[in-house]
Amino acid sequence: MKQFGPLHGITIVDLTRVLAGPFCTMVLADLGATVIKVEIPEHGDDSRHFGPFLGETSAYFMSLNRGKQSIALDLKQPKDRENFEALLSNADVLIENFRPGTMKRLGYDWISLHNMYPELIMASISGFGQTGPMSNEPAYDLVIQAMGGLMSITGQPEGPPTRVGTSIGDIASAMFASNGILAALYHRSQTCEGSYVDISMLDCQVALLENAIARTHTQGNPPQPLGARHPSITPFDAFQTKDGPIVIACGNDKLFQKLCDVLRREELKLDVRFVTNAARTEHQEDLKVELESTLQTNHKEHWLEQLKLEGIPSGPIQNVKEVMEHPQVKARNMIVTCQDPVEGAVPMAGNPIKIEGFPDPGKRAPAPRLDQDREKLIGES
Repeated sequence: MKQFGPLHGITIVDLTRVLAGPFCTMVLADLGATVIKVEIPEHGDDSRHFGPFLGETSAYFMSLNRGKQSIALDLKQPKDRENFEALLSNADVLIENFRPGTMKRLGYDWISLHNMYPELIMASISGFGQTGPMSNEPAYDLVIQAMGGLMSITGQPEGPPTRVGTSIGDIASAMFASNGILAALYHRSQTCEGSYVDISMLDCQVALLENAIARTHTQGNPPQPLGARHPSITPFDAFQTKDGPIVIACGNDKLFQKLCDVLRREELKLDVRFVTNAARTEHQEDLKVELESTLQTNHKEHWLEQLKLEGIPSGPIQNVKEVMEHPQVKARNMIVTCQDPVEGAVPMAGNPIKIEGFPDPGKRAPAPRLDQDREKLIGES
């Protein structure tokens, strides 16, 4: 018997493009939803034109749109509007990431759609949300990382402003949007009524500030970049060995004591500067000098093996190729392949949501060519 994902039977009409929206709908597609990607005729999603490329096909686009269907519609043309509304009549969710006001100008704002399709859920992802003084302003991930405080705490002390190496502003909003959509689907199952989900990229970035807000309040000054280390747990940092850095994370006094034993530096356990976590954090520079003076006497593989034997959280600093080839990553099916009809097998990140009783295939359906599902979708609707 064929198994389906937990969202099997849910249909999503996807008006999004580039990253935040497509990442959200990819997550939902991986969970079994049918995602119908509505694109601009001839041009398609902007990310179809972003590198890197495999032949003439964007690997960037492929990595965000696997398993979806594509139809090209011009929502300013009467016939295409008719087709679009036919899709909506059979849909559970509409998601868009235009600048606020665009859907209203097209005649598809939430109030209009809710009157036409009372059970339809609508989700909007935008830079600053549908309300507030900046709601109509454009934004990209870099702007959100800067305005949301993340760049102020990222990088090396006294270093230049540093963007996180992945588009966390977009991806965070995608994850919060998928959560909001799932909550709205549950609410509809109880009430038979659709909801409007309003996601702001800036809101999501603020939500990810973790303890930085608490530190700003308690310490009176905003936190600054600290490199790899944790602001309130020590040792919790990258440390240099004889042939390269490793990370060590001792989240309590017992783990620190075990670390001292591994390094054969038992005297550090009795040093008043290092007896408690609070003391270690106050004197973290001194402690790092002491630890690295020993760590640099041997190779990183040696230390990682010894730390593992004692159950001390630690690990190598891997590049992306090493991540893709790591046995743990492979065992969790986190590198899957899509068989593109032109470019062949394309590796990409898998779905981290593992649910008992549902498949997690290592091979996934590829991203669609622009407008490839027009006849099928119009026929069905």
